[in-house]
Amino acid sequence: MGQGASRQHVGRAVPRKRGPGLLGWVAIALVALLVGGILAAYTAYRDVFGEIGRLRVTGLGTRPAAYDRSLNILVIGSDTRGGGNAKFGAHIPGQRSDTVLVLHLSPGLRRAVVLSIPRDSVAPVLACPTAPGAPGQVAAPGQVEQINATFAAGGPGCLWKTIEQTTGIRLDHFMELNFTGFERVVNDIGGVSICLPYPINDRRSNLHLSAGIHHVMGSTALAYWRVRYIGEGSDLQRIQRDQYLMASVAQDVKRANLLRSPARVFKLVADIAGALTTDAGLSQAAMIGLATRLRSLPLSAVDFVQVPIVFYRPNPNWVQWSPSARQLFRAIARDRKLPPMRRKPATGRPARRSPSLSHLSGRFGGITASANVCHDSTAFAGPLGGH
Repeated sequence: MGQGASRQHVGRAVPRKRGPGLLGWVAIALVALLVGGILAAYTAYRDVFGEIGRLRVTGLGTRPAAYDRSLNILVIGSDTRGGGNAKFGAHIPGQRSDTVLVLHLSPGLRRAVVLSIPRDSVAPVLACPTAPGAPGQVAAPGQVEQINATFAAGGPGCLWKTIEQTTGIRLDHFMELNFTGFERVVNDIGGVSICLPYPINDRRSNLHLSAGIHHVMGSTALAYWRVRYIGEGSDLQRIQRDQYLMASVAQDVKRANLLRSPARVFKLVADIAGALTTDAGLSQAAMIGLATRLRSLPLSAVDFVQVPIVFYRPNPNWVQWSPSARQLFRAIARDRKLPPMRRKPATGRPARRSPSLSHLSGRFGGITASANVCHDSTAFAGPLGGH
């Protein structure tokens, strides 16, 4: 969506406006979280953290229960064009959550799940207080809005509240990243590998790449993550591409052993600090603890999944969550096994399979961070192809 976020009465269609595509913000957020915690341990580097924005979140209302010691972090990719982001379109007012993800870390940090929430998802209109750059909104029973409109109306706190109320997952923190410094951050980590099943020749983004594997630097990576007019031109395909890009970033960072270079770590966090906002409760001490343990998390233990959806009849440009989404939310909220799947083998006897949280990607059509990044051809398929 991006140019604006809409609200509607149930049954009334609203014309769709489109904005920049999904970006690999959660990958950069994970890197920032990792290296940020390391840097926080060094007094000489602590001034860098003064550049990170801090926001006190209020008005969350009655919240879901916390069932265990899991950690759930809301990751927001904001398309605000204010300040240093003016070069991406100063004429576009307001802010929207261009990317919405929930990062779930199991107790003991033995597994991680990155849950992508389509920004065109319908959500109830809840009451949210004013926030910096956001006017707030009053509750409107019987009306729905795009979930990214909640961020425009009430900032991170409103999106936080909406996700908690609709998924039942209790969130602990949020991290918001905007366009500023994105290119420099990708350069700092040494670029990112992308694998294209088809050539891309998109004049709108000035992106021209042949089929095959490319190791690209910041400006090209940003153009690729923002490209819209390929495949079906859908947000759902962009989520698929984003998952492979997040996996690629994780693989490249691990392969380059970035975290063992203090000089590169410092430059990375210095470049990203001004583009990052977190809740006031995400302290340096918390980042240190997370960083210490996350460094040993294997790529195969990180799942990328998307909320399962069905189309929303009143407005074909929006989507709503399918009934099976409730199982996914419950599994994440409680860090428990999913209900068993029943299958009928050749013998005629019923078979039972009980996938644990570690099998979410297979059950819901996602991938792990160790996935082959050249296996994403369905994310490009469609009438637009690579053009």
